[in-house]
Amino acid sequence: MSSVFTKIINGELPAYKIAENDKFLAFLDVNPNAKGHTLCIPKQEINKIFDMEEDLYTELMQFSRKIAIALEKAIQCKRVGMAVVGLEVPHVHVHLIPLNEMDEMRFVNKVKLEQQEFTHLVKEIQKYL
Repeated sequence: MSSVFTKIINGELPAYKIAENDKFLAFLDVNPNAKGHTLCIPKQEINKIFDMEEDLYTELMQFSRKIAIALEKAIQCKRVGMAVVGLEVPHVHVHLIPLNEMDEMRFVNKVKLEQQEFTHLVKEIQKYL
C-alpha cells in the first residue's frame, strides 16, 4: 500500500509544492509546527532514513539544505531546525521548521493556516530557490 507521500508524488493527493526534481519533493506540512514548516522527501518510497543508499541520503540532505536556505530568507525566523522522526508516515521525510523558540520544534504545538496563506508561503519560498 502506498504511503500518503507516495500519493502526493503521484498526484493522487494535493500538496503545496515548493520544489521538485526527479528524485525529491519539498512541500509545506499541512499540520505545521510553525509557519513555513516544510517536508523534504525522496520520491522513492523508503521507510527509514538510514535504509537509504548513501548517495541518495547525501542528495536528500543537499536538497533539504537548499530548501532550508530559501525558507530562512522567506520566513522571519532565528534559524531553520531540522528533524527526522519518521513514526507518523512510513516514508522518509525531513522536517524543516522555521524557529523562533524551542517549542516550535516540538510536535505538539501546531499552527493553523488558511489555504491562501499556504499558497502565499509557497510563492515566497520559491523566490529564493
